[in-house]
Amino acid sequence: MKFFSSFRKRSPWVLHYNAGSCNGCDIEILAALAPKYDLERFGVINTGNPKQSDIFLVTGPVTYRSRERLVELYSQIPEPKVVVAVGSCTATGGVFRGMYNVEDGIDRYIPVDVYVPGCASSPQLIIDAVARALEILETKSKEIEKPFKLFGAIETIHNRLSRLNMAAKVGQNEKN
Repeated sequence: MKFFSSFRKRSPWVLHYNAGSCNGCDIEILAALAPKYDLERFGVINTGNPKQSDIFLVTGPVTYRSRERLVELYSQIPEPKVVVAVGSCTATGGVFRGMYNVEDGIDRYIPVDVYVPGCASSPQLIIDAVARALEILETKSKEIEKPFKLFGAIETIHNRLSRLNMAAKVGQNEKN
């Protein structure tokens, strides 16, 4: 088991998800992956498949339309996993807080391990957060962590699964 975890630390795969941001933090993540800052020197590979990811990099505030996908992606990433919230919008809603379609930060729906401050966060801070995430990934156990509220009422519309109410807010009563 120790042999396996040493490889996991040296070659983490990152899943990047934009939950509805202005793309400022997304551009900085791409700059961190570029040759100038070279996040890949830690062995980091940016992947599009949640089932092969170790680190979940999230940017932007949680919007009404993105919360279900956010929780679904989180639940598809195998244990152990680390969540990194990049930017002030991801932590608190930022400049989008109070808008009709924004539901604050991601920590209301999934547990966050590392917060990256700033609007937009610099590539140096993102690299530092990924390095911290690697330390957390090494110490995490394989104990399953679940989001605060993974599924609300499951409904079908025209014999198809409806995802509109699957991710419920914290404290929201489920329909019985």
